[in-house]
Amino acid sequence: MHKRNFILFLMILLLGGCARVQKSDIDLWGPIPELESFKKGERILILAPHPDDESIACAGVIQQAVNAGAKVKVVYLTNGDHNELAFIVYKKRIIMRQGAFIYMGKIRQKESREAMKFLGLTENDLVFLGYPDYGTFEIFCKYWQTKKPFRDRLTRISSVPYKDNLSYGAPYCGESILRDLVNQILDYKPDKIFVSHPADVNVDHKTLYLFLQVALSDLEGLITAPRVYPYLVHFVGWPKPRHYHPELDLYPPGKFINSKINWYRLNLSFEELDKKHQSILFYKSQTQSSAFYLFSFARENELFGDYPPLELSVQSTLKDKIISYFGAQEMFKETEYPQEGKEVEVMEEKGSVSYAVQDNYFVVRLDKPKRLSSRFGTLLYAFGYSKNKAFAQMPKIRIITAGRKCKVFNAKKRIANHGVILEFARQSLILKIPLELLGKPDYILTSIKAYHGNLPIDVVGFRKIRIK
Repeated sequence: MHKRNFILFLMILLLGGCARVQKSDIDLWGPIPELESFKKGERILILAPHPDDESIACAGVIQQAVNAGAKVKVVYLTNGDHNELAFIVYKKRIIMRQGAFIYMGKIRQKESREAMKFLGLTENDLVFLGYPDYGTFEIFCKYWQTKKPFRDRLTRISSVPYKDNLSYGAPYCGESILRDLVNQILDYKPDKIFVSHPADVNVDHKTLYLFLQVALSDLEGLITAPRVYPYLVHFVGWPKPRHYHPELDLYPPGKFINSKINWYRLNLSFEELDKKHQSILFYKSQTQSSAFYLFSFARENELFGDYPPLELSVQSTLKDKIISYFGAQEMFKETEYPQEGKEVEVMEEKGSVSYAVQDNYFVVRLDKPKRLSSRFGTLLYAFGYSKNKAFAQMPKIRIITAGRKCKVFNAKKRIANHGVILEFARQSLILKIPLELLGKPDYILTSIKAYHGNLPIDVVGFRKIRIK
C-alpha cells in the first residue's frame, strides 16, 4: 500500500469512533441508493459555478469516469474572482484594485487546471466562461434584452475580462450565458450532467442550475435528454463536523428529509478519497482561509440529488371545492443569524410551502409557524418558461410581501397593476399570481424566502413546476 494511503487507513482506524457523531444521520436517512457506474464512451459534463467546486463535489466522479473510459468535460461559469476574504488571507494584505480581482480569477483558473490534470483531465477538457462571480443571479433576474449589461461592483466592468476564456468580451447579460451553455451542451451532447444544486444558498450555484434548466428546455428535440445530478456545496450549518473526516459518510442536510429529493451516493475507495483530498489542496487561494470547510467534503462518498418536477393541473373555481395543493412539506423553521455567522434555532415550530394552479392563477401557500406575527414577510421569485417565446422575452417576476402589502417587479421595473392577490391569515399566507403576468408559461422556476421582520428565517430551493 502506498505510504500516503497507509497513513489515511490508520487515520480511519484511529478516528473510527468519530462515526458515532453521524448516528442521527444514519437513523434519519437510512441507506441511500448508489449512483450507477460510469461506462466506457459515456460523455460526462460537470458544470462548476467557481474553480474548486468541481473538486469539492465531483473529484470522485471525475476519477471513476476517467477510469471507466468515459469522456469528462468541465465548464466553469465564473473564475471565482469575488472572494474578497480569501484574497486578503492569500495575499496577506487588503487589495481593492480592479486588476487585483482579475488577477485572483487567473490564479483560481490556474489552480483548477493543475487540480484537474492531477485527476486525469487535460486542458482541452476544461472550458472557462468567466462571468461575474457573485453577479450571475442578478443577471438571471434582471439583465435580459438590455443595452446596459450588469456591472460588477468590485471589478467595475461589464464584460468577460479574461482573454484566454471562451467568452472573452461577452457582455454580462442573460443571453450571453444562456448562449454559451446551450452551445457547450449542443456540441458535447452529454449523457450525464453534474451541476450545482437549486437549494444551494450561494447565488452563483443556484443560478447555474437555473440556466441549465432553460438551456435543456431550449434543446429539447435537438439532443437526447441527459440525466442531471445536482450536488450541494453551500448550506447553513452543513456538513458537520467541519475539517477533514475521511472516516465519515456525507449525508444530506436534515431539512430535506421530507422534500422528496431523490438522493444518490457515489462511494469512494481509499485511493480516490486520498486523491480528492489532494486535489482540493491545489486551491491554495481558498484553502488558506477555508480549509476547515473545503476538506469537510472529502469523505467516504459524494452526494447528488434533485427535486422531482411538480406537475399541476388547472383547477376550476367552485364554491364547495377546496383547492388541492401539491408539493407541501418543503419545511422551514425560524432561525436567528448572529453577527458571527453561526445559526441559532430559536423555535421548533415549522411551516411549509405548497403550490396549486386555480383558473388563471399560480397559487403559493405558506403555512407558517404559529408564533410568527404579522411581521412575517416573503421574497418570491417566479420565472416562467414557454416554448412559444424566447426566455429573454419572458417576465422575470419578483414579489416582496410585508404584512398585508406586496410589491411586484419584472426584472428591474416595478409593476403597478400587477393583479397579484395576497391573502394573509394568522397561520398562512397565500399568493395568487396571474399566469398572464408570468407569460402563460409551460413551467415555472420558483423559490421563496421567508423573513420575520428583517431577519431571514429560511429559503425554499428553486422548484420546477409544470402546468398541465
